[in-house]
Amino acid sequence: MSKGLAIVTGASTGIGFELAKLAAQDGYDLIVAADEPRIDAAAREFGAFGTRVNAVEVDLSTIGGVDTLLAAAEGRTVEVVIANAGISKGGAFLAQDVASWQHSIGTNITGTVYLLQRVLRDMVGRNAGRVLVTGSIVGYIPGPFNAIYNATKAFIDNFTEALRNELNDSEGVTLTTLMPGATDTEFFDRAKMRDTQVGQDDSKADPAKVANDGWDALFAGKGHIVSGWQNKAQVLASGVVPQAALAALHRKIAEPSTAK
Repeated sequence: MSKGLAIVTGASTGIGFELAKLAAQDGYDLIVAADEPRIDAAAREFGAFGTRVNAVEVDLSTIGGVDTLLAAAEGRTVEVVIANAGISKGGAFLAQDVASWQHSIGTNITGTVYLLQRVLRDMVGRNAGRVLVTGSIVGYIPGPFNAIYNATKAFIDNFTEALRNELNDSEGVTLTTLMPGATDTEFFDRAKMRDTQVGQDDSKADPAKVANDGWDALFAGKGHIVSGWQNKAQVLASGVVPQAALAALHRKIAEPSTAK
C-alpha cells in the first residue's frame, strides 16, 4: 500500500532524481516535475518500484507553473514535498541576458517560495507533513561568475531558517533544508561551467549520497543538513573569513578559463 503522495521538483536528473527514487522505493506515490521532456523517462524509472507516478513538465519559475503542478494532485493530500528545482547560469553577470537571470531567480526563489506557501498552509492546517528544500552551502559564499545562483541560495538558506521558526508551534510539520556543495550532476553542463576549476574537479559529491543525507534528515525531523564534511568546514569558515576573501576564492574556482 502507498504511504501517501510526495511531490518532487527538479526530478529529471541529479539530486532531485535520486530523492524521487528514494521516495518511490519507500512506497510513496509521486508527482515529479521538471522543465524538460526527460521527466517522462525518469517517471518510468520511478514507476518500476510499484508506486503510481505522474510526470509534469512545467516551468516552475512562474506562479501559473506551480499551480499546474499542484493541480496534478487532484485533491489528494500531499504528505511530502521536496522542493529541489534550481537553475544556474555561470559566467560574468554583465554578459548575461535579462531573460536568463530572471528565469533563475523565478525558479530558485519565486517558484520555490510560492510552492512552500501553498503546501505548508495545508500541512499546518492538518498539523502533518514534511518538506525538504534544496539550498546550498554557496548561500554562505559570494559567488563571482555565478553571482545570481549563489545569491538565490543565500535567500533560500535564510528564508527556510526563518520559516522554520514560524512553524515552531506546528509539531506535526517539519521543514528541512538540504545544503550540498559541488555535486556530480548535469548542473555544470547546464550552467555552462565545465570550463571552470569546479566544473572539472573530479572530487564532486555523489548525488545519491547527497540525496540519502537529505532523505534521512527529512525523516529525522532535522532543521538542516550540510552534506559532506568538507562542506561543513566551508560553512564554518564562512563565519570567520571576510566576505571579500570568500569572493576571491570563489572566483578562482568559478571563473571560466577563457575569461582569465
